[in-house]
Parts: sequence; C-alpha cells; structure tokens
Amino acid sequence: MRLLIIGALEGQLSEATKLAMQGGAKVQHASSIDIAMSALRAGRGADLLFVDVMVDIPGLIAALDGERIHIPVVACGTETNAAAAVNAIRAGAKEYIPLPPDAELIAAVIAAVARESTDFLFRDPAMARVVQLAEQIAPSDASVLVTGESGTGKEVMAKHLHSKSKRAARAFISVNCAAIPENLLESELFGHEKGAFTGAIARRVGKFEEASGGTLLLDEISEMDVRLQAKLLRAIQERVIDRVGGTRPVPVDIRIIATSNRNLQDAVRQGTFREDLLFRLNVVNLKLPPLRERPGDIAALADHFVAKYAKANGLPPRRLTDDARAALLRAPWPGNVRELENTLHRAVLLSQGDDIGPEAIVMPDGVGLTSFAGAASVATQAAQVAETISRSMVGRTVADVERDLILETLDHVLGNRTHAANILGISIRTLRNKLNQYADEGTHVPGPGEVRKSA
Repeated sequence: MRLLIIGALEGQLSEATKLAMQGGAKVQHASSIDIAMSALRAGRGADLLFVDVMVDIPGLIAALDGERIHIPVVACGTETNAAAAVNAIRAGAKEYIPLPPDAELIAAVIAAVARESTDFLFRDPAMARVVQLAEQIAPSDASVLVTGESGTGKEVMAKHLHSKSKRAARAFISVNCAAIPENLLESELFGHEKGAFTGAIARRVGKFEEASGGTLLLDEISEMDVRLQAKLLRAIQERVIDRVGGTRPVPVDIRIIATSNRNLQDAVRQGTFREDLLFRLNVVNLKLPPLRERPGDIAALADHFVAKYAKANGLPPRRLTDDARAALLRAPWPGNVRELENTLHRAVLLSQGDDIGPEAIVMPDGVGLTSFAGAASVATQAAQVAETISRSMVGRTVADVERDLILETLDHVLGNRTHAANILGISIRTLRNKLNQYADEGTHVPGPGEVRKSA
C-alpha cells in the first residue's frame, strides 16, 4: 500500500502513518497539489491519497481526472469544519476523517481500500480450477492473457495473480486500453517529455515506468490500435520503452497481464491484432467461465453484494429469501458478475424490509427475474419477442432502429460502454463514435450508472 499525504497533515497523521508503515505501507508527503501531481507524473504512484480538507479538493480531483490518474481520495479535517467536509465528499472524496485522527480508524480505511482492490470470492468448481492454475503460475514472470465475457472478473483475477506473485510488494498498475482515446494511449503507456505535443506541459512518466518492478495490466488489449501494438511488442521483448519525444530508451522491469473479452485469434485473422504480440502475451491463458456456468458462485457473490451495499447505504443487514436465491440461479446473467452486482445493489435499495424477495430483484427496465421462469417455453418467448420487434421496426429507417438498439442496450448495462459494445458485437471505438453522433444530434446519452428517462 502506497500512501500520499497532501497538505499540512504530516504532524497530525504522524502516529497513524507510523502504524501504517509498520504494516508495510510506504508513505510520501506533498505540501501542495502541484507537488503531489509532480510526484504522480514522475511515477511515484499512490494507492490512496490523504488530503487536508482545506486543500482545493475539487481542483485536485479535476487534475487527477485530467491526467487520467485514478486514486481514491480521503479528506481529513477538524470536526467543526462541516461545510468543507461536505464539499470534499461532493467533489469526489471517498471518505472524510475528522482530526485529530484515530489511528485505528486510519488503519481501517487503509485496510478497506487494500481489501477492496484484492477481494476475490469464488465457490464453484469451474472457477476453482482456473484459480488453481493461476496460483500455480503466479510466482513466475510469464505473461498471462486473461479472457472471458465482459463482467466475469478478469481484472479481479489479474489483481489476484499479482498478489500471489513475487512482485506482490511492488506496484500493480492498470491501463484500460478501451477507455483512453487512441491518440493519448501511447503517452499513457510510455510517457512523454515536456513539449512533446500540444498540452504536454511537463514530463510524464508512463505506466510502464510506474509499474517497473511490479505488474502492468493491459485491460481490453483487443481495442489497442495495431500501430501501437508494434511499440508494445518491442517493450515486452526488449524490456525498454521510448517516451514520446524522448531521445534515449528507458529500461523497465515488469510482468505483463492482458485481458480481452474478444477472441484474439479472430482479431489476428481480421488483421486488427498482431500475431507475434499474441504469442508474447499468451504464454498462459486463463479463461474465466461465464457466471451462468458457475452456479456455485452466484449464491456466494449474492450474499457478499447484499452485505456490501446494505453497509454502504447505511441500512440494516439484509438477507435473501429462498425464492430470491432460486430466481437468481435461474437467471442467465449475460452481464455476468458485474450485472449481478448492479442488480443486487438495486435490490438492497428496493427491498421493503430485512428480507429481499424476488419482487425486489428487477432489471433496470423494471422487469423481474421471475420472468425467466415463466410457464411459456423459451422457444415461445423468443417467437413472441421476435414478432414484437419485427412489427415495431416496420416503417422506420435503419438509422433509427440502430440508434434505439444502441441506447436501449446502454440502458440495460447502466451506461457501461465496454459491456454494451460486447453485447452489440461492435468495437468500443465504433460505439463511442455513434454515441458522440447521437449527442450532437440532441439525443440524451446516459453516462456510467445512469439510465435514460423515458420520453
């Protein structure tokens, strides 16, 4: 665990940070946002920020977003400064801790963040076999390709691999290749020198350098442009990288884990993925089974998410009824663990009492899981749906039908772009271009976690 303390908190947090350091945490201090951002740009990363509530926390979070640096922020201040505490939480701080600090509370926050990033829950034999293979190869430095449908837990598996490796005490750095615009991804991975391009106001160390000594996760690598794949291949083979605008190579010592929800062999045949890069990445392939093929995990994960979101929303403990469990096991879960988690978060909020029944477990559109267990056969239901869809499309343009399909799919997955692209069978870039077009035309496009208001 790497902690970065920002503002005039060094003395007030000294006892708490001593305890954290005794537990293996590494602690840095920065007196201002500028100094903190310089440290983060230089590759001296952090897993958690403790920030003086009197610091410009909205400005800090905006600076982090602008640099695409994702680190949880915990604000600290005097108990009497309630307005500053509220503003900090509204700006995006994860927690607020009153000063003078309780060392045990600080330790609990640190432990919660560490646990949140490494929790890996499974019970089903199908997943147990994959985990056994993962733990067998974890101590090596071999590259690993983790594949599976969207939402199956590929990033969680990557973190588990890192935690069981010889590099566990060093950094685990993740880059989502689908979430970063193509023209910025090279700088994000390899860094850049000051003035290398418009907007490069300072030297920025890339994720390869930041992860040196540890593990680098390349999430959704199938979305990486084929031209950048050549530079990535050189970095993996020769263990050196070139910063954008740099004049000399920089050595790196990392282990690569990559994930994909697409068939990379198909991408190779289509010419969108380099075969030599696939060979380099796919030393070991961990294929995660979809949730519908691991029913033993559904019950365990359901209990975990119910407890998690009851606590997160300040509610008393909730429990799933036997009928609710049966409905969960019958559902197909096309969005896998991510969809299950969102559904149970919603169920915790919708339940009227301490027991969560099947009536509280509904999809974003209000359809209940019990619809999957109706008396009609699957074939009959499919025929009815097909007929309804066909009638609804007659007299409409292809562009209108496509727009509605894309936006309704986005609603179904609560705004998750990667999941929606996977369901629709298109690339994340194509989806992003379509959504930008709809927004330009005046159509409301839901953000992550948001559902469109019905017209």
